[in-house]
Amino acid sequence: MAGKKLVSLDEAASLVKDGDTLALGGNLLYRIPAAFARELARQGRRGLRLVKTAGNYEIDLLSRSGSASSVVAGFVSFEAEFGLAPGFRRAVEEGRVSFEENACYTVIAGLRAAAYGVPFMPVAELAGSRVPADRGFRRVPNPYGEGEVLTVPALIPDWAVLHVQKADLRGNGVIHGPLFEDVLMARAARSVILTAEEILEEMDEGELDRALIPGFKVAAVVHLPGGGRPGACPPYYEYSPVEVAEYLYAAERGELAAYLEKVRP
Repeated sequence: MAGKKLVSLDEAASLVKDGDTLALGGNLLYRIPAAFARELARQGRRGLRLVKTAGNYEIDLLSRSGSASSVVAGFVSFEAEFGLAPGFRRAVEEGRVSFEENACYTVIAGLRAAAYGVPFMPVAELAGSRVPADRGFRRVPNPYGEGEVLTVPALIPDWAVLHVQKADLRGNGVIHGPLFEDVLMARAARSVILTAEEILEEMDEGELDRALIPGFKVAAVVHLPGGGRPGACPPYYEYSPVEVAEYLYAAERGELAAYLEKVRP
C-alpha cells in the first residue's frame, strides 16, 4: 500500500482538479515545485487559486498559461536582475487573474488558522495598510481587555504542493535548509503532493527526525530530480539565471507551449 503513493508526474498533477486551491511551497526561486507547475499548464488546468507568500516563476507561468484564476500572495516578483513578473502582472491588469493582495504575514496567519483548525487567527495591527479593508478582514472584541483585535480568516488549500530534498514511499518528506511555509502549508491543506529529488525506501532514525512533512497527509509522491529548476534546491543545484531568462524570453515571445515541451522532465 505504501508504494502506491509513488506515482508519475502526470498522475500526481491529474489529482488537481479545475477550481482547486493550491498552496505552493518554497520561496521565490528556492525549492519551488516548478516542474509540477509546468505539468499543470500542460494538462490545461483552469480556475486554480494559488497561495504563496512570495512567488515568481510558478505564479507567472500558471498566470500566462491560463491555469490560474486568482492568486493569494504577499507579492509576486522575480526581483534582482529580472524585475517584476511580467506575465502575472499582465494577467492581473487584463482581468484574467484576480490578485488577492495580502501581506506575507496575513497569508501565514490564514494558513496557521487552518492548521490549528480554528476559523480565524488574530494578528497585530497592520497600521497604515489597505490590506485589511481590501481583504475584508474583520475585527472582534478583545475577550481579555479593551478594544478590538484584527483577524484573518482561515486559508484552507485543497492541496499543498511541495518540492523536497527527500521522501520515502510512505510520503514522509525531508527538507534540508529553510522550511519557509512548507510545513505550515502541509498542516493547513486537505492533502499534500510531494515532488522529491531522492526517494528512500526506508528512512534511518536521523532522517525520520527531520521528516517534518508527515506521510499520513501525503496523497502522492513523485521522484523528480531537478523538479525545482530553474530555482535552487541545495545541495543538488543552484538557481540558474540562464534558465530563468530562457523562460522569460520564450514566454514574452508567445512561445510558452514550445517552452513547456522543451523542458519536460
